[in-house]
Amino acid sequence: MASEDVKRSESAVSTFVNLAEEAKLASEGVKAPSHAFLSICKSLVAGGVAGGVSRTAVAPLERLKILLQVQNPHNIKYNGTIQGLKYIWKTEGFRGMFKGNGTNCARIIPNSAMKFFSYEEASKGILYLYRRQSGNEDAELTPLLRLGAGACAGIIAMSATYPMDMVRGRLTVQTEKSARQYRGIFHALSTVLREEGPRALYKGWLPSVIGVVPYVGLNFAVYESLKDWLIKSKPLGLVEDSELSVTTRLACGAAAGTVGQTVAYPLDVVRRRMQMVGWKDAASVVTGDGKSKASLEYTGMVDAFRKTVRYEGFGALYKGLVPNSVKVVPSIAIAFVTYELVKDVLGVELRISD
Repeated sequence: MASEDVKRSESAVSTFVNLAEEAKLASEGVKAPSHAFLSICKSLVAGGVAGGVSRTAVAPLERLKILLQVQNPHNIKYNGTIQGLKYIWKTEGFRGMFKGNGTNCARIIPNSAMKFFSYEEASKGILYLYRRQSGNEDAELTPLLRLGAGACAGIIAMSATYPMDMVRGRLTVQTEKSARQYRGIFHALSTVLREEGPRALYKGWLPSVIGVVPYVGLNFAVYESLKDWLIKSKPLGLVEDSELSVTTRLACGAAAGTVGQTVAYPLDVVRRRMQMVGWKDAASVVTGDGKSKASLEYTGMVDAFRKTVRYEGFGALYKGLVPNSVKVVPSIAIAFVTYELVKDVLGVELRISD
């Protein structure tokens, strides 16, 4: 009897231990994905906030840049940054300075969230493959690999949110005197779908993707590489305890934005012009009075490049570069720093360059 009782006790204890271990494993199995999911959500929120804050801060310059890119050369309304901003203020007031910003934020918030998150994931994947190929477990990302990760992130983010960018471009260029008035994001989307078909929402996609490779790729590569160099070399006392100040990070972001936008700008001009193709009121929208007879028809990206240079000169590919530079430099800087600060506030362990 005693032997049977001992066996039963041992069996009960064994069963209890097994159940406890199963419960522990189940608990760990639930907690790990939950923690990972929460971290992903925080990272996406940080990226979205960074995009919204940075774009709203430079919204007037963003609108002027697009107006300069697409205006008819025979009926100049916007002639330079200062004059252009004054003209918008005089003719459309304060609201005119931020026209299209709601659509821009509706596009840039998910775009920025996906871009930053995709970059981190792409960086981890590329670093893993690089370490396996080189056989060096301590290897770090090179500037070229960062460029590749940034390019992947830019393509993913751009492709996912491109219809919003196309509609935002049209909403931004319309003025009070325009013959056609889109009433908002959804009205513009439905109108384009009804009158031009679903393919119209991706007009200019190819130059956008080609442009996003050097633009976003260089933004991340230059920002990351500059930070890495500053932390390792510690010049001029800019680094304290392996951390860069907000001002120094803003300067890194500004340098990244300057390099990226200068290289990719002609493709951005062509993209905007291709987005106007098929819009029967585009000429009146661009000039503001409907008197222009200029053709806005392009058969593709190469044709858009050729016609722009032929009829307006090579300089037309850099129309709006000055306001865009004034806009991009602080915008990229604010985006990078805001992203990292928000992730710090939300308690996300992983940051860019970590």
